[in-house]
Amino acid sequence: MNIYVGRLNPSATEETLREMFEVYGQVTSIKLIKDKFTGNPRGFGFVEMPNADEAQNAIAELNGKEMGGSRIIVNEARPQEAREGGRSPRPGGFGGSRGGFGGSSSNGGGSRGGFGSGPRSGGNRW
Repeated sequence: MNIYVGRLNPSATEETLREMFEVYGQVTSIKLIKDKFTGNPRGFGFVEMPNADEAQNAIAELNGKEMGGSRIIVNEARPQEAREGGRSPRPGGFGGSRGGFGGSSSNGGGSRGGFGSGPRSGGNRW
């Protein structure tokens, strides 16, 4: 079972989490999430426990427990939801689909628009 652990103190390590959870059973893996740009801890992570009963017991016992000056949140991890604007194309901007530099336009021709295209294009103004 995958377990979410939140409100972690920045000083929390994978080893401290492992020690906390191994009291309740076998721990398969631990993953502390870090900011992809700075490398700083984001204050949450995931603990994988193969036995569901042991995992449920760990959740019941550790949720709300104080760790490093903060009461941690421990619950069953939910599947990650797709975020709006993930890897799908976004409208507008460079190469977008609603005009803008490199985007398409509403000029009816079905061609890619871009800078200076569309119904308000004034031709050669320069």
